[in-house]
Amino acid sequence: MQKFIVALELCGVLVGIDIAHADEPLANLDGVWTTVISCTASVGALPYTYEFPSTVTNSVLHGERGIKDAPGWLQLDGRILPDSSATISAHGLVGKERAALGERPSGTPYRYRIEAKFSENSGTGHRATGRTCAVSFSKKGA
Repeated sequence: MQKFIVALELCGVLVGIDIAHADEPLANLDGVWTTVISCTASVGALPYTYEFPSTVTNSVLHGERGIKDAPGWLQLDGRILPDSSATISAHGLVGKERAALGERPSGTPYRYRIEAKFSENSGTGHRATGRTCAVSFSKKGA
């Protein structure tokens, strides 16, 4: 088994993969980030843009906009993987009916997924399902 592990590490070195550090968190991403979610108009829903802070600690992103459990609240959570990709869970409560798909009432819960890619000081992403939304991240102080 030990010979197999050494051979696997040697293969990784030959193709430029550092197997020993493949699962290490990307510490250089830690800090405060400005998050912007911008959604285009959709059938029955007005466009909107939200800007709010998010934090990354040990490659885990967390962001919140608004007052928890009040209409208009939004929370983002996700892990940034070693390849700099992230699947981020977004959930919250509808704020303005006219901005929600189907004009759902204020306070109605919703959730969706964001697929994102990060670099040292920025990131981009998009809403994976539902309406068209672009997401950007920029590291503060970068």
